[in-house]
Amino acid sequence: MESLYILIPIAALFVIVAIGLFIWSVESRQFDDLDREARRILEDDDIADKK
Repeated sequence: MESLYILIPIAALFVIVAIGLFIWSVESRQFDDLDREARRILEDDDIADKK
């Protein structure tokens, strides 16, 4: 039972950190264009290097 007094605050701290990181990533526009990275891998890098 005593271990719950330690584990519950640690779990709450992890949740607060996770929510903070999620809010930071949304505010820094990390999720604006999810398709760009999916298409970028299909593009040919040689064309960009020749320009």
